[in-house]
Amino acid sequence: MSDWRRFIPDAVAAGFVLLVGLLEIQRNWYVDLAPDSLVIVVALAAAVGLCRALPAAALALAWLIAAVQVSSDTYVLTVELALAVVAFGCARWGSTLVVWLSGLSIPLGAVIAVRWLDSDLVLRLTERAGLDTLADAAYRGGDWRLTIGVMLLAILMAPWLLGLALRFSTRADQSRASQQVAEAERDQAEQIARLRAEQAQLARDVHDVVGHSLAVILAQAESAQYLDDVDTQGLKRTMANIATAARTSLDDVRQVLASTSGAPAAPARHADLDSLIEGVRASGHEVVSSEVGVPHPLPPEIEVVAFRVLQEMLTNAIKHGRRDQPVRVERHWEGDLRIEVANTVDHATEETQPIQAVPGGQGLDGMRGRLEAVGGRLDVRRRIEPPTFTATAWVPLRSKP
Repeated sequence: MSDWRRFIPDAVAAGFVLLVGLLEIQRNWYVDLAPDSLVIVVALAAAVGLCRALPAAALALAWLIAAVQVSSDTYVLTVELALAVVAFGCARWGSTLVVWLSGLSIPLGAVIAVRWLDSDLVLRLTERAGLDTLADAAYRGGDWRLTIGVMLLAILMAPWLLGLALRFSTRADQSRASQQVAEAERDQAEQIARLRAEQAQLARDVHDVVGHSLAVILAQAESAQYLDDVDTQGLKRTMANIATAARTSLDDVRQVLASTSGAPAAPARHADLDSLIEGVRASGHEVVSSEVGVPHPLPPEIEVVAFRVLQEMLTNAIKHGRRDQPVRVERHWEGDLRIEVANTVDHATEETQPIQAVPGGQGLDGMRGRLEAVGGRLDVRRRIEPPTFTATAWVPLRSKP
């Protein structure tokens, strides 16, 4: 509905009040009416018409009517009961200030009215309203001011309270609607974050699997160059190792992709850290492995993290280390599982210092992200004496709570 159409009922109500007021002035029902009555009727019709669009202006017009009536000694019109509509509109659509002012105006207006009215006028008004018995009892008892005051208060306070109740009801509905929208947006944001996390995890897994297998295959292919032409058995072993690495990599990639549809995140063999070391040895790289302490069984998710981290460490050692020097792998089972992989590099001029991840890279960032997700940490350094590249990972023995 267009904005202006919402005010059609208000315009109709204002026209009705104006018509009734003019008829009341013309018929002169009970006493001679002062010319100011026309001003009161017009102002009352305007107040009724503005009670939704401009509640503050409607309240001001209501007080203008009271001021004109008292100052000009104009008699009360029956149509002025339409002030109840103004009271309703101020409570329903007014600002907080207007609501408070209108609420205070009702008892104040009732007090002014009963002090200004005379008994004869009250008697005629109540008789005209069909309240003969009440008017007679109040008049004879001498407490008509209290009775009329309570009546006026009730006539105006009831619609004001109704408007206030509808105001709070509408705000409650809006609050619930806003809460539902906020919850829907939150759920959508959580879903997007979850999808992005899954995509990042998938990218890290594929990077680790493919990067490691390609590094092993490349090392195998490079070692085949140094075989004698007549060493067919050695060539066959190298090709078999390449085929095995490629087949293993393909299986791992399939497993990673299957995990996105609810399959296990990694096969059980990923917990076998020794298989990684043996795979690098089979590629022709010398690996010196040592283990300190008593190995402990790890939860499945920790096993996967340890496997992927060691896989990436060995991949970096193969890619960046010297082939004529061994890769050293140490596993310490003391509190947490500490995995350290060191490979010899060409002499470095830099001082010994931590190495930061390359923005947007998957290697160091991937390892660090995996470890932090389970409560672990990573340290990567290039040392001068001896010139080595060392990666150290601390893997907790229990899942992060």
